Amino acid sequence: MLDYRIDRHSGVATYVQIVQQTKQALRLGLLRPGDRLPTAREVVEATAINPNTVLKAYRELEREGLVEARRGLGTFVRRSLGAAPADSPLRAELEEWADRAREAGLERDDVAALFTAVLDKHFQGDPS
Repeated sequence: MLDYRIDRHSGVATYVQIVQQTKQALRLGLLRPGDRLPTAREVVEATAINPNTVLKAYRELEREGLVEARRGLGTFVRRSLGAAPADSPLRAELEEWADRAREAGLERDDVAALFTAVLDKHFQGDPS
């Protein structure tokens, strides 16, 4: 089951963090069609956030057609995103690169900025 990690100091709204983390799990194949998302109660117990925040995130995911709420049963994945499974060889290469970046003394924000710059260069004008 998906465990949400909420960063209260990120400046990103909590419900947006839930949406982003769910989409990431969908892209990596960690969530697949038919999988059940944690209930709002489970998320609240694990993260100490307001249940309405969880429901807002789930409604956003439902509006995007990624999940569907089934009354009395929970919220289930309707479709996945992307094609980058968690066990992809590219992930292993990226792990090695991140290790080298850390060994070189780069901080997380430095790595994120560098990676974003490379993504922007290679995916310029890409609508995805």
